[in-house]
Amino acid sequence: MLTLRSLSRSVLRSLREHLRPLIAYHLFFTLLASGLLLPAVAWTLTHLLGRFDRPILTRAELLDLLLSPGGVLWLLLAIALTFLVLYLQQAGMILVAVRRRDNHFWLAVVALWQTLHRLPSLAGLVVVQVGAHLLLVIPLALMLGWLYGVFLGGLDPYYVQQVRPLALWQYLAVATPPTLLWAFVASGLYVRWILALPIVTLEQRAPLAALRRSHRLTRRRTRALTLAVLALLLVIVALPLTASALFGQLFAPLLGWLPEHEAVLIPTTLAYVTLHVLVTLAITFVGIAANALLSACLYLRLAHRKPHPEAPPSDAHPGRLAWAVELSVLLFAVIQAWWIVNSFELRDEVAIIAHRGSSLAAPENTLAAIERAIDERADLVEIDARLTADGEVVLYHDRSLQRLIGDPRNLAELTLAELREFDVGSWFGDAFVGEPIPTLAETFAITRGRAALMIDMKPEPGQEVALAEAVIEALHREAALRHACRATIEVPQSAAHCGDPDVVGETRLAVAMPWLIEAIKLREPDLRITLLAQLIVPGTLERRGFDALGLRHNRITEEEIRLASHYGYEVHAWTVNAPGQMSRMIDLGVDAIITDRPARLATLIERRSELSDGELLLVKLRNWLAN
Repeated sequence: MLTLRSLSRSVLRSLREHLRPLIAYHLFFTLLASGLLLPAVAWTLTHLLGRFDRPILTRAELLDLLLSPGGVLWLLLAIALTFLVLYLQQAGMILVAVRRRDNHFWLAVVALWQTLHRLPSLAGLVVVQVGAHLLLVIPLALMLGWLYGVFLGGLDPYYVQQVRPLALWQYLAVATPPTLLWAFVASGLYVRWILALPIVTLEQRAPLAALRRSHRLTRRRTRALTLAVLALLLVIVALPLTASALFGQLFAPLLGWLPEHEAVLIPTTLAYVTLHVLVTLAITFVGIAANALLSACLYLRLAHRKPHPEAPPSDAHPGRLAWAVELSVLLFAVIQAWWIVNSFELRDEVAIIAHRGSSLAAPENTLAAIERAIDERADLVEIDARLTADGEVVLYHDRSLQRLIGDPRNLAELTLAELREFDVGSWFGDAFVGEPIPTLAETFAITRGRAALMIDMKPEPGQEVALAEAVIEALHREAALRHACRATIEVPQSAAHCGDPDVVGETRLAVAMPWLIEAIKLREPDLRITLLAQLIVPGTLERRGFDALGLRHNRITEEEIRLASHYGYEVHAWTVNAPGQMSRMIDLGVDAIITDRPARLATLIERRSELSDGELLLVKLRNWLAN
């Protein structure tokens, strides 16, 4: 009888009995995948993306690419290659569990060879099985896109994200039923075809024949199979979460009791990280192996009425090479831990960039928010710049006035005099009633000698160069004012309030369009420019020409930091407000953090500077564990 309890026992028994050959195969396949398969897949996909000859830095650009004919083909190829690697891995583990051999090492080698021999059939199964699920997605995606246009198409995305208007909830209410219907149909199809992979692997049938046979074998057993798959999924998800909680909440605090002597602290931390690496590797292996063994046990039960794969012969042995392979895992964990511990920089610096001023303490992009940011020790104040209908540069983020003012018109349609009539402070609180939309010149006047600006360019389509020229002209006017101020001061030491005359060198510009950087540099080569990106699709960005890369904080990785160091630009993380995320970004090595809470970041930096080396090492260790 097919029950969740009996199936779980079969999977656990198979994992115990075939543990060593499964480990050997997993290591061999990991080496093959990391050394050949995955680099080949990554190179192919990156090379194809490079042929589009345009950077993909935002979700909208990514969506436009994926909806193009070339983008659809790229996406299909990426999905196919990814699943092919997964199918190869699972097929090999199924072969290891079912094939009997007295030497664990050679069993793994033979399984790897037989898996590669089945590559054409497995590729065909990927095309048919995964392709069928993709075909189910197309109608849902078209429907959700159409519904988005109906309910949210006329609204600014940032307005939708921040305000969450009634239209958003209406969209979610209407979109949820078809999404749930799709999930029900897709999961049913997945369960019906769950035996196709072991059938192709063990019976060497053609993909379509394997799918038909899987459908026959699973008929009238959908409920039990669904419970088994869901239970396995929950276990796979729970294992890393449980391990992370144990290390972070239970074991890590124990390190705080150690004496702060390098002779004790460093070796203990190294041993701790080594254990964490080994546990992570073990959890990854168990999740992959359990999924493969579930397929093998289901196949044997339904096709041959066997509860689980037969145990290896009683005289089966690992072999010396298998011992060496397993010892290499321990060596790898030690080397990885040593590299991680030595990558911790105990003293670090990061610039504080106040996002639209201190925008959680005062209304964004107002003089009040800028004043507050200066008081809260921001190194730079980030502001959004737009052009009015009469060519004035003002501070405002959204294209339309809807979110802050309730007026559906776009800012670019109005003159400065018309904009002066609006109040952009009332929505935030009574203390800011009457706060106007400031000009860039007014902003320079209050930051002069007190803080530098990062000006985020928000041009209308076709107005990119015009906005850049207006901002550069404003920089030159401000430089002239500062020179004039200093000329009237007799004692040089008292000229600090005039500000640095090198306004161009002090100010940063931020843009979201790489082509605009070259246009700005032609007009003002000394301007430092930050390229803002929500994401970076590999192979699409020429990493030269800009001075800093501003990335969404959850897109910043060690690889991004390495690339920045290699190409010589800074990394700015946006928008980071939680102390834990701030600390993690500092430990990753970012050069600046853009935040709505500059006071919180300044306090965090101050507290970190007061920590001893041992305390700071533990902070960095906890942040690393949280990654």
